[in-house]
Amino acid sequence: MRLLHLSDTHSFHRQLVDLPKADIIIHSGDMSMAGTGSEVLDFIEWFSELDYKYKIFIGGNHDFGLENKNPETIQGFLPDNCFYLCNSGVTIERIKFWGVPFFFADDVSGDYYKMIAQIPMNTDVLITHRPPLGILDYADSFNYGCSDLLDAVSNIRPQYNLFGHIHDAYGIKKTEHTTFINAAVVDADYQLKNEPFVFEV
Repeated sequence: MRLLHLSDTHSFHRQLVDLPKADIIIHSGDMSMAGTGSEVLDFIEWFSELDYKYKIFIGGNHDFGLENKNPETIQGFLPDNCFYLCNSGVTIERIKFWGVPFFFADDVSGDYYKMIAQIPMNTDVLITHRPPLGILDYADSFNYGCSDLLDAVSNIRPQYNLFGHIHDAYGIKKTEHTTFINAAVVDADYQLKNEPFVFEV
C-alpha cells in the first residue's frame, strides 16, 4: 500500500498541485497558520475532496480551531474515507494507524504525556505532530523533540513514525525497527520548499 505524507502546510494547501498518487494521504498537523476556524475548515474542505482512497489528518500546535473540539463531532463532518485522529486510531487494510495531536495547552497541563502513554503496542504507523527527541527535531541549536515520545517509539517499534513541526529538520531517518519521516513542506520562513514523501507499507 502506497502512502503520501505531508505536514506543516500552514494554509498553503491550495497551492499544492500535482500531488503524487497514493492509496492514503496523511497530514501530520499544522494545516493552518493563525489557527482560526475558517482556516481549519478550508483545509478540511480541500483535504476531503482530494482524490485518494483514504485520507488521515491530525492537529498541530497552530491548529487552535481543532483544540478542545470533540473528535467525534469533527469526524461527523468528514466523508467516510477521511479520518481525523485525535489520540485515536484506524485500521486500513490490516495496517494500524494511530494519531497523537500536539497542542501547547496539553503540553503545559501534562496531558500530552498521558496521550503518549495511550499509544497501542500494535501500532504500525504512528502519526505525531511533534518529533521524538533527537530525531529530525534540530533547529536553532536545540532539539525540540519529546523524550517521552522517543521512549514510547523505542518500546512500541512502529514501522513508521510520521511527523513535522520542525521545518528545518525535514527528512528521513531509518533505525533498526522504525523509519522516521519529517514531512514539513514549508521552511523556517514559511515558504513552500519541500516535497511530500511517498513510501510503501
